[in-house]
Amino acid sequence: MAKKLENETELGLKRRARKINRELAQAYPYAVPELDFENPFELLVATVLSAQTTDVRVNAITPALFARFPDALAMSQAERAELEQLIRPTGFFRAKADSLLGLSAALVERFDGDVPAKLDELVKLPGVGRKTANVVLGNAFGVPGITVDTHFGRLANRLGWTAETDPVKVEHAVGELFEKRDWTMLSHRVVFHGRRVCHARKPACGACVIAKLCPSFGIGEEIPAKAKALLKYELAPGREELLAKMIAGATRRELRTEGYGLDA
Repeated sequence: MAKKLENETELGLKRRARKINRELAQAYPYAVPELDFENPFELLVATVLSAQTTDVRVNAITPALFARFPDALAMSQAERAELEQLIRPTGFFRAKADSLLGLSAALVERFDGDVPAKLDELVKLPGVGRKTANVVLGNAFGVPGITVDTHFGRLANRLGWTAETDPVKVEHAVGELFEKRDWTMLSHRVVFHGRRVCHARKPACGACVIAKLCPSFGIGEEIPAKAKALLKYELAPGREELLAKMIAGATRRELRTEGYGLDA
């Protein structure tokens, strides 16, 4: 449920929202897409596969997938059984295979195998909604977009940015609070914070860098020592070396090569 600060004006909300974004930028200077990709097609496929699973799991299977099917033409000609076997670990593999085969064929037929850089064209591809389209536009083409996944929607409500729950309405409401140029990085930072600190069931309020700006403070663990124990990924206790490397600019692939686990 969305909460608002008492007597907060629209201007006050906008200022608070932008301050939160600045605080998150300081907390997560290494915030980037957590899906591995080398080009728009790989990001599109990886994002479709990420539904109902983790980015870590998707990243584990995409090297073999793209080695076998490196572009839309190759994937459109894939044998279903082989494709399903490659993507099986991501779950819902039959439905995802339908989407991948369909969108690959559509890319070949309509766009000569290239991924379009327009929202209205992307959302017409099989298995591609606004969330996936905005991920691709923002991170492969530099077109600003707000990505409303479960984490973003939850935090938008908790932070009092909007009471809307429909992803499209959340996208538009939050977009009004920020400069368009900030939309893509805002999405990364909010999702990072949702995955690491502001969990769905038990947020780590006492270890939150934006606690003083949050009208929902107190719905989770408030005692700092106990809250820190709830942190995940590179913020989890005992993973200080991993955090330092991420802040220093190490890529996720480099970290995996060095033997670091990147799961929660």
